[in-house]
Amino acid sequence: MKLAARESACRRARPRACGSESDLARLKQLVLGTRGSEIAEAALVLPLVFMLLLGIYWFGRAFNTYATINHAARQGARYAVAQSCASCPNGSGNVPPTVAAIADQVKQALQASSLDPTKVVTPSSIPAACGGGNASCSASTIDPKIRYCTNVLLDNNNGSGSPPASSGPAACGVAVSFQYPYQFYFPFTSLNMQLVTLSADVQMKGEY
Repeated sequence: MKLAARESACRRARPRACGSESDLARLKQLVLGTRGSEIAEAALVLPLVFMLLLGIYWFGRAFNTYATINHAARQGARYAVAQSCASCPNGSGNVPPTVAAIADQVKQALQASSLDPTKVVTPSSIPAACGGGNASCSASTIDPKIRYCTNVLLDNNNGSGSPPASSGPAACGVAVSFQYPYQFYFPFTSLNMQLVTLSADVQMKGEY
């Protein structure tokens, strides 16, 4: 009502200037009204966007950590199957590596990716052996505490411990495995401070 009365008085006093003042008043009212709705919408959307970005970050770190520990286990398995004396005839001079030496290879790979080797824990499961039963395994008593197994029946990647479904004898090799804890920091969700255990298990055919 006040705005209408002011506009009517303006038109009687200054007809030409009144139109521009009225338009400015309407524009100001429109901007102020729109600003309130935009603030309300931003208050609803921004927390969701923030949670989405936070989830991408922490799940990306989890995937990166998983890839890193598998790379470290692969380095250990590669060291375990490599010949210690390539020039020796029929492998006569080859000396099997110790679990401590293999653990040291894993430790170096973890440290190169800024992961703490002292957090490594030994897995509980033991792979199947080529001749049946469980493979011969030993665990490192120093950090990192990996498990090194020999005479392992190479898996067909289905987790069953069975050989590939093809003709011929089963392939045997070694396995290097360990676990590494990963903790989420994801506030306002059930994943906040949740500790997840990532497993690394690499099997490789021997080269002796």
